Amino acid sequence: MTAGPAPRRLMDEVLWDVFFAAVALGVAAAVAAQDPHGRIGGLASIAAIAVLYAGWGRRVERRQHQGVWYAAVVVAVFAAGAAASDMVSYLLFGLCPMFFMLLDLRPALVAVVVANLTPLAVGFVQAGFDVGYLTHAGPLFVMTAGASAWLGVWINRVVRQSTERAELIAELERSRAEVARLSHEAGVAAERARLAGEIHDTLAQGFTSIITLLQAADPALADERLALAVRTARENLAESRALVAALAPPALGDGSLVDAVRRQAARASEGTGAASSFRTTGEARPLPTAVEVVLLRAAQEALTNVRRHAAAGEVSVLLAYEAEKVRLVVRDDGCGFDPGRRHGFGLDGMRARAGQVGGTLTVRSEPGTGATIELEVPA
Repeated sequence: MTAGPAPRRLMDEVLWDVFFAAVALGVAAAVAAQDPHGRIGGLASIAAIAVLYAGWGRRVERRQHQGVWYAAVVVAVFAAGAAASDMVSYLLFGLCPMFFMLLDLRPALVAVVVANLTPLAVGFVQAGFDVGYLTHAGPLFVMTAGASAWLGVWINRVVRQSTERAELIAELERSRAEVARLSHEAGVAAERARLAGEIHDTLAQGFTSIITLLQAADPALADERLALAVRTARENLAESRALVAALAPPALGDGSLVDAVRRQAARASEGTGAASSFRTTGEARPLPTAVEVVLLRAAQEALTNVRRHAAAGEVSVLLAYEAEKVRLVVRDDGCGFDPGRRHGFGLDGMRARAGQVGGTLTVRSEPGTGATIELEVPA
């Protein structure tokens, strides 16, 4: 069992706070012990930066201008501290990663370079603008600034890759759960359809034959024993038909496939305001339960996708009965999509169901041009 994103992020924040506090305390101890002349100014700047981070920096989020202002204020306070004590420069070990945490990459790079060059600029001013000071100390600070920038870019890339990897793992877990759900659903539907077909082809047909034979032997059912047998057979025929109806999808239990698909089309506008239409062609006829299940489930899935993703103004549904096949066509004028890319498991589920009855699923769509889902099954 893996930890969720929220606990992981909280742990990262706690670890970072501990690291920053350790750096600040270490630099403060060094300033207090080794620089008696700049002790007050150095400690004051370190304390001010700590207060700024605790009261402002921890609430800064990326892609917000306040992060830039926060970095500017911190660098200014850091410059004052560096002017008071050279030891304050070691606070860069905490400031550089902080900037990369709080800012986007480009402004973070600018803040890190400026922060690393700040002690050089302060020393140059304190040395009376002596060019020799730049020649002596400049290469070290320039190298430090370059190394900090490179390290920050590398860390940013690692963090981005880790985030993408975590998202992929989460998507994989969701995909596995969806595959398991679809597999279970497909197995249950197939078994229910098989049982319904078996009951219809054996028990129901058998009771019908018994009733027919008994009535042929005694049309008036004068013999009470034959009349009782016919009543018993009819009662059992009704029960077997009820079992078949119970094994069919709920939407099919209230009427024919045409009625069920018509109801699904009427619901397509719920919550979206899209205009929906439904029509049939050819002569409707009874279909095997498995075929009706596949057609109904495909209509439900396609219309659900329209409601959730298409932002369509109009959706139309066609159920066409032809000589040796039945076609279901769901068309919308929404935003469309690229059929070649992965879009969850809805389309895969429809293809799998179509394959179970020897059918084919065709998807025609492009971004911005709407979508057409066509299911064709032999029947």
